[in-house]
Amino acid sequence: MREHRFFVVAAGCALAGGLACALEEDGSLSDASDIAAGPIGAAELVDLRAAVGGSRSPQWAPDGSRITFVSASGDLAGVDPDTGSFEVLTPNLTLSGVGSLGAPQPVWSPDGRFVAYTTDRDGAPDIYLWSAEDGSDRRLTRLSARANGLAWSPDGKWIAFAGDRFGNMDIWKVSVPGGEAHRLTHDALYEGYPSWAPDGGALFYVRMDDRWVDHDVIEVTPDGANPRTVVADRGFFDYRAGRAFGAVQPSPDGEHLLFRSQRSGWLNFWIAPREGGEARPVAASDHDQSDARWSPDGAWISYTENRGGVHSLRLAAADGSGSRVLLERETGAALRPEWSADGDRISYTFETPARPAELFVLDVASGESALTHSEIGADADPAIGLPEKISYPSTDGLTIEAYVHRPPDAAPGERFPAMVWIHGGPTSQFDDQFRRHQQVHFFAQRGYVVLMPNIRGSSGYGLAFEDLNNGCWGHCDLEDVLAGVDYLKTRSDVDPDRIGVTGTSYGGIMTMAAVAFAPGVFQAAISLSGYGDMTEFHATVHELQHIKLVEYELGPYPENLDTYLNSSSILKAHQVTTPTFVIQGEGVAADWRLREDQPQAALNFARKLDQHYKIVRYKAYPGEGYYVYGRQNTIHKLHDMLDFFEEFLVTDIQYPTGE
Repeated sequence: MREHRFFVVAAGCALAGGLACALEEDGSLSDASDIAAGPIGAAELVDLRAAVGGSRSPQWAPDGSRITFVSASGDLAGVDPDTGSFEVLTPNLTLSGVGSLGAPQPVWSPDGRFVAYTTDRDGAPDIYLWSAEDGSDRRLTRLSARANGLAWSPDGKWIAFAGDRFGNMDIWKVSVPGGEAHRLTHDALYEGYPSWAPDGGALFYVRMDDRWVDHDVIEVTPDGANPRTVVADRGFFDYRAGRAFGAVQPSPDGEHLLFRSQRSGWLNFWIAPREGGEARPVAASDHDQSDARWSPDGAWISYTENRGGVHSLRLAAADGSGSRVLLERETGAALRPEWSADGDRISYTFETPARPAELFVLDVASGESALTHSEIGADADPAIGLPEKISYPSTDGLTIEAYVHRPPDAAPGERFPAMVWIHGGPTSQFDDQFRRHQQVHFFAQRGYVVLMPNIRGSSGYGLAFEDLNNGCWGHCDLEDVLAGVDYLKTRSDVDPDRIGVTGTSYGGIMTMAAVAFAPGVFQAAISLSGYGDMTEFHATVHELQHIKLVEYELGPYPENLDTYLNSSSILKAHQVTTPTFVIQGEGVAADWRLREDQPQAALNFARKLDQHYKIVRYKAYPGEGYYVYGRQNTIHKLHDMLDFFEEFLVTDIQYPTGE
């Protein structure tokens, strides 16, 4: 393997005295300095985690004394927003156990006495309470069922939630501290994400149709009676069982409802009168919006906006009179904003493709931000750099935006092997969030140019772009991958005869499609947790959300059997000429769920390649579901992938020009 020199930008202000740090316009911290370093190790890279618990939003305690979050180690932690002092409130919160739908956000009671959360640490998942008064921790419900969307009543006497105790998601409430659970709804359709009217006199929840495309917001009394539809939203496919639409947010005066919709062709926030009438956009935009929150006085709405992968923090007047940018950098993602109780400050997380998320607090009046908490100090700063942002033309007149990671010390004219890294979804996006780039850094630092394209079907570019690959998986979207290969071959730092392809989930599907439907284009391929036979989804796939996805994208089954077969790369395995490594987890689910016993999708594709005497490797990692997420397995996976690419992209084989 070639040897290279590497350089790192370190931020030494990240821990002690963190409040003195500020964000620069390019997204860096103000006291960064250059130091030399070797390539970051797989373990070190995997251990670079957000200080503030991944996707869960930090929350202000009701009295404003601390901002709480789930730390990288799984503790419920708190930080003083004025001094930056950090403390662990309760160790090993173990927020897990609700399947792939994700663990709900831990939420404070209105009086600050309790934090409610969900875990399966005692068997099946249930709701638990941690006491802020004496530190005790106890189980509140005994339904032994998934629960999401925990919502405290304004008086703190009830928690509303969605639970599947009787086989589908219904709305429930449980008394605090008594633990008496009451089922409020009985519809066969999926119902979730409850929220309370500010006076506690009503509950709102979201009901999806059977396709998970149309949403109705229903208002009921606290005992589940007198249902009425207050918002009807159509044409918003919600792959994660309602999470993208989420809970509606009543205004502080209870007169309006804030909700997320794709009705304009973009994911924007809308306001509807509770008593009926036309909804209007909060701040109409041809860009996707996330994380909206009412200010405590109801005068403003904070939200984030995604422009080409950069997420900015914005503020809109609730009366529709205008909006303004609070924070926008050339690079980076400002996400998860939350208001302080007095409405003077907003906490948020900020990250870049080269640095995990850290916690900041912004003064709304002055617009100044200060770093409040980080777990990345000068001694542990990532030895990685920022990628390029590029675009290239594809078929049908499309322009594809992408990131390019390259070896950090490349000499002028030096050529490297390259790979195309395809994201999952397909309704997802490579953006400026660190986790999208984390594992890619491992390969760039070891002498690879890596292209990360947002091919048709990706989110972030409007509903029309998202739907462009409907009905043609592995073909129309593959055109954008192949156009990316053409782009790579124009680069002076890429060896055009040594290009690989990889990706996980939908990226794994596309990797299988690339070698089967475009034989000879790639010299090595690694499919991670992919699916080569689309007809298998309705027979063997473990998650309903995946079935809903293929039904939305490829049509109902078996009425659209020809479409499913057309996208099944396993049927063209005999055409494959590319050495292929097929990776998956061995299929271990939570103890309270059925074990999959070696999922067959990836294995069947590998078997079919082997049947035709193709060069194929296969590995299932122990202790995982279908996907490989565990720390040690991820470390091993990165080295296994590197060994494979080194074997087939770096060995001295002369390829005929044009093949």
